[in-house]
Amino acid sequence: MIRYESAAQLTIEEFKTPFQTSLLPDNRWVKLSKKVPWDKFASRYMSMMNEDIGREGISPRIVLGALIIKHLENLDDRGTIAAIQENPYMQYFIGLQEFNPNPVFDPSLFVEIRKRVGPETFDSLTTDLIQSVTSEKDRRHNKNNKKDDGETPANKGKMKADATACDQYITYPTDNGLLNQSRKQCEKFIDQLYLLNGKKGTKPRTYRRNLDQAYVDYSKKKKKSKATHRKMTRKLLEGVKRDIKHINTMLDEFERDGRPFPLKPAQQRMFWIINSVYRQQKQMYDTHKHSCEDRIVSIFQPHVRPIPRGKTNAQIEFGSKLGVSLDGGFARINTLSWDAYHEAGDLISQVEAYRKLHGHYPELVQVDKIYATRENRNWLKERGIRITAPPLGRKKTKDPESYYQKRKKEAIERNHIEAKFGQGKNGYNLNKIRAKLKETSESWIACIFFVMNLIHYEDISIFSHF
Repeated sequence: MIRYESAAQLTIEEFKTPFQTSLLPDNRWVKLSKKVPWDKFASRYMSMMNEDIGREGISPRIVLGALIIKHLENLDDRGTIAAIQENPYMQYFIGLQEFNPNPVFDPSLFVEIRKRVGPETFDSLTTDLIQSVTSEKDRRHNKNNKKDDGETPANKGKMKADATACDQYITYPTDNGLLNQSRKQCEKFIDQLYLLNGKKGTKPRTYRRNLDQAYVDYSKKKKKSKATHRKMTRKLLEGVKRDIKHINTMLDEFERDGRPFPLKPAQQRMFWIINSVYRQQKQMYDTHKHSCEDRIVSIFQPHVRPIPRGKTNAQIEFGSKLGVSLDGGFARINTLSWDAYHEAGDLISQVEAYRKLHGHYPELVQVDKIYATRENRNWLKERGIRITAPPLGRKKTKDPESYYQKRKKEAIERNHIEAKFGQGKNGYNLNKIRAKLKETSESWIACIFFVMNLIHYEDISIFSHF
């Protein structure tokens, strides 16, 4: 059950405050509230809820408004609720009728909200913003143009595409660090199972004090040789293997006595992750390698994978990889993958998504050279779409200098999507995703892109009046 009032039912003059002065209509939150597609989000959000069963839910405007405030101000979940609680302009922005000194909802609900509102919802809101801008441009510039008589529309517009990685906010992974974390988790399971068993018999030995001291001595060494690394790895592998064997033996006792399974689902999942980490680390130790398939880099976020980037400051990043297209300043996430992949495979689907949104192909695709595979070149050529990558073969001497100047200018314009990535990472912490679950991380990333698109939409609306 959920109750929602349309965004058109409240004006800034009607908002009641306990202060003597009224709110200013030119405040940034008041202006931004007029640009957000509240009703469209509400219809999508309420479609996920049961309108007749259950207690009354939170208003969709409060939900979306809180998410926008969180990422626009770079606040954590508790800080977002506290900021709304203190700021009357923010309370007007999220649709309250009057100032309320109490929290609008508990900060822990942000997790459930992110589970419910996924990337598809934010992408649909972005497409609404793009369509509203496109329809306004068509209305202004195409009044005197003749309509097409059933013919295929000509290619128009420019589309930029590139890929980036969104770092998860995790400890920098090391092989021995993962094994040490796994060992400590196993020791907690052994303590728990021993207590649940009524402390019967002798508690399995884990040698935790010896391993703790050995790991501390290892960590304090500034320069570690290869032999030092392997010696510590061998000790940790032996400790984890011993602990896993103890846990399996204790679980078999519960099953043999017909007692309920003692581990909760989250603990079972953690135990499975530890087993996987042990197998991967043992394989790399035996083969003297430093990589393996589907390598786990965090036992608390096992979906995170290493993404090779080859950048100056980070050869490897740990998080999700995004295939993003930039359309008129609006960024859309076309691919969100937790595994490394070749971004050239995104281009065709990105161009098709552009066509589905606008009804025609772009006239120019501005991409990096890595996208200019023969398959992509042939596919674009068949549809009359130009690409900024230099043509194959020898340079044609007959082409005028203006031709090369035009190609250089179009290639430089591709930097706009790099600037969009910089905006997200420097301004909205796109490189520090703090959500722990896979689905909540994806929602976190999609919400950041929607907030950036919303700010761009507001800027377009301001300049369109001049």
